[in-house]
Parts: sequence; C-alpha cells; structure tokens
Amino acid sequence: MGKRNTTTRDRHRTVIARGKPDCALCHQPIDYSLRYPHLMSFVVDHIVPLGPNPTPERIAALDVLSNKQPAHSKCNRDKWDKVEGEDDTEPRTFITTRSW
Repeated sequence: MGKRNTTTRDRHRTVIARGKPDCALCHQPIDYSLRYPHLMSFVVDHIVPLGPNPTPERIAALDVLSNKQPAHSKCNRDKWDKVEGEDDTEPRTFITTRSW
C-alpha cells in the first residue's frame, strides 16, 4: 500500500471542519467537540473510496480535497468502501483470470 501524506490529510481535515458542516452521509449535525473513536465524532470520508489496497497512483488521484466530505465516524464505517448509489443488496461478481 502506498503511503498517504499526513500533512495533506491534516490540512484537508482542518479545511473541511472550518465551517462545521453536517454529515454528508446522514445529513445530521456533527458534534466537533467529540474525539475519535466516539461513533459520532468528525471524520473525513472519501466520496470515491481509496479501496482496500490502493496503489500510489490511486492515492494521488483520490486523496484530494474535492474527493473528501465530513462524516460521523459511524456513518463512514457503515459506508465503508461503497460508492453512493451502489446497491449493496446485489451480490458482487468477481472476475479473475488464472493461468495454471
């Protein structure tokens, strides 16, 4: 997994929290005084997830301010790596190629 820049992460977190916006996932207010790991604490959610094993190229493309939004820790965990509009009731189909 590629390394993420913590300075960039902290700067994005500060910019997003500045206006104290509501959770982008459940649209309820966020108590910005709560600290992680409280379920209702503020976290930054990637709109398009990085995925389980992101490459450095994927991190560079998706770890940008325009791909981030405010969320409750619980809402972000419930979303996990789904993209908005993705139907999680349908089973996922995985296609692999193998050479034996």
